[in-house]
Amino acid sequence: MRRQQMWAVALAVAALGVLPACKTTSSEDLKNSFEVVDHRTSWVSTFYQAWPPRLKLAPQIVFRVKNISDKPLTYVNFNATFVSKDDQKNLGDALLAAIRGKALGPGEISDEIVLKCNSSVEGKNKQDFLTNPGWEPYQVKLFAQSRGSLPVLIAIFEVSRDIDFEEDEPVGEVKKGTGN
Repeated sequence: MRRQQMWAVALAVAALGVLPACKTTSSEDLKNSFEVVDHRTSWVSTFYQAWPPRLKLAPQIVFRVKNISDKPLTYVNFNATFVSKDDQKNLGDALLAAIRGKALGPGEISDEIVLKCNSSVEGKNKQDFLTNPGWEPYQVKLFAQSRGSLPVLIAIFEVSRDIDFEEDEPVGEVKKGTGN
């Protein structure tokens, strides 16, 4: 009986030593601990087929964060939700556990964080997208979450119409002006 009590006391002491390390972060503290810097958006290929022509594009956001707090920033997940600007219809999202392992110290800027939508829109080729009046404008809602905090909305950005993709050159065609 005495031995069981000793184990119970040892376990309680160990638990008290671990509990401070399991501190949660409030949503407000998280939102005030960093700022988004160097963001850009574009559309990237998720599938390409030259013949018959078929191209799928997904929106993505690339950004860095700067720690503006006086404490190291650790264990931050980012979620990007891509929605239609007009009716807020959800196209898809992306989730990344971006700041892990090595903490982001006060004043430091993270490496690039890339969040690509898990869903895409389809067309025949790049020109098909560029000339399609039905290509809806989209926004990306960027959320962050850390150590038990609720997801907090960090920013809303417009998704640009830039397409970060180049189609293959046609094979066997003679280019004008080469004399061939």
